[in-house]
Amino acid sequence: MPDALTCRALTKRFGATLAVDALDLVVPTGSMFGLVGPNGAGKTTTLSMATGLLRPDGGQVLVDGGDVWADLRRAHRLLGVLPDGLPTLDRLSGPELVEHTARLHGLPRAVAASRAADLLDVLDLATAGRTLVVDYSAGMRKKVGLACALVHAPRVLVLDEPFEAVDPVSATTIRELLRRFAADGGTVVVSSHVMALVEQLCDHVGVIVSGRVVAAGTVAEVRGGGSLEERFVALSGGTRGIGEGLTWLASSSD
Repeated sequence: MPDALTCRALTKRFGATLAVDALDLVVPTGSMFGLVGPNGAGKTTTLSMATGLLRPDGGQVLVDGGDVWADLRRAHRLLGVLPDGLPTLDRLSGPELVEHTARLHGLPRAVAASRAADLLDVLDLATAGRTLVVDYSAGMRKKVGLACALVHAPRVLVLDEPFEAVDPVSATTIRELLRRFAADGGTVVVSSHVMALVEQLCDHVGVIVSGRVVAAGTVAEVRGGGSLEERFVALSGGTRGIGEGLTWLASSSD
């Protein structure tokens, strides 16, 4: 069985900035894989190239053994993607958006409507009715985006910051949904800044620093004898500290 997602020497420049530097990454099939790294490390750029949203300058991406950029149509059938900050058709209602996404994947109208209703009910969006997505809260937009990523029953789910702005009750539902997806044979890739969430949810993790994977494996292997957050800080170069600065923040200052 091929790995769910493989990146080989993946590279991307933006002008003089090398955002992703010959990055190698392997996501095992059936895993819950956390992708972590400091701001500007290249996580979103990597995921965008891996899912057919941004063409790489060099390297190769394989999904279920097939080259993403050699056959984008196949890749889009296999992938479910929740990008971070990508504009959507927000002048549609939630049901309209999810159904439209399903139709773009070739699902019959009746199947699209049924799956959209199921997902919106599970994600507690059914009560939003015909409210336009543009009027949704940030957390509701995350949830409807997840519904769009799942509606065509992909094999690999790639989620960029899926829990950002989501309330604790909804976050619990999403975690349960993702675990069920993986238990049924799917693969989940989650990018997040929250180490505790990755440690709780994922069985594998990769750490990206300056556009390269500096550690990857099971969560236990990467964190070693400490916590994942401690290992992440060490791999990212440690904390800067504030020294003697910002004395004006003291409550006694004038």
